[in-house]
Amino acid sequence: MIGGPIIFREASAADMPSISRVRTSVVENLLTLDQLDERGITETSVAASFLADSKGWVTTRQEEIVAFSIADRANQSIFALFLLPAYEGQGIGSRLLDSALEWLWGNGAERVWLTTAAGTKAVRFYEKRGWTCTGTGPRGDLRYECTRPSAAAADR
Repeated sequence: MIGGPIIFREASAADMPSISRVRTSVVENLLTLDQLDERGITETSVAASFLADSKGWVTTRQEEIVAFSIADRANQSIFALFLLPAYEGQGIGSRLLDSALEWLWGNGAERVWLTTAAGTKAVRFYEKRGWTCTGTGPRGDLRYECTRPSAAAADR
């Protein structure tokens, strides 16, 4: 792994090529650019979502994007959270998830959802953080939900 500080910042449309590179470099939950395009998930559509109801965050090391998350306040979901495999297990995913959740809670969400493939590290990642599997998504992925913590629980 390359040295240097890890930096977290808000994503912009200019980050889309690097975000796409991370998305198509993962080992689990892999989708190719063609598969993403078939689902209507393009660099242009995601960049446009940043101007409407989505917000993204990226993690960089030596100016290279190594991880990202995107939240959607319109449907109160975590749209994406992906890291290059070499950056797993360092707390980066947790920090990106926290940023997305804080933004969604700040935008009035009471319950947030996402989908992920069964039997993956992502399942363990979300379950460890208190997410609950509530069923199956439209493409056979598992649907997970997380309820906004109460003020009392947050103070503990």
